[in-house]
Amino acid sequence: MTADLSKYDLTSACGLKDAISYLLDLKKGKNIVAIDLAGKTIVADYFVIASAYSTTAVKALSNYVEDELAKCGIEPIHRDVDAKWVALDYGFVIVHVFYKELRDFYRIERLWEDGADELKPSDND
Repeated sequence: MTADLSKYDLTSACGLKDAISYLLDLKKGKNIVAIDLAGKTIVADYFVIASAYSTTAVKALSNYVEDELAKCGIEPIHRDVDAKWVALDYGFVIVHVFYKELRDFYRIERLWEDGADELKPSDND
């Protein structure tokens, strides 16, 4: 299934964040949250975080995002891969795909609650 990313400005941090959120939702990612970090850290402008209920789904979600963005000429500058947590660094946007129990343990959103201007859970919890 190829996603239509033509409506997103993939050259902007906000557009890339929206496209990644769309891709994760399309592939049935759970509890998708985008956190606006612009001006609050030098790490990234956004974190996009999603959960999966199996290690297979963690891999499938992260691979799907990576593959679809690669079709548009966008590659991660760094990736950390573990069976239960994958991080894809696209510069302005960092994607975290967690196995649900690991996300519950780390609660990465809580680290940035004070800095988060935007929290958008997906409808497909």
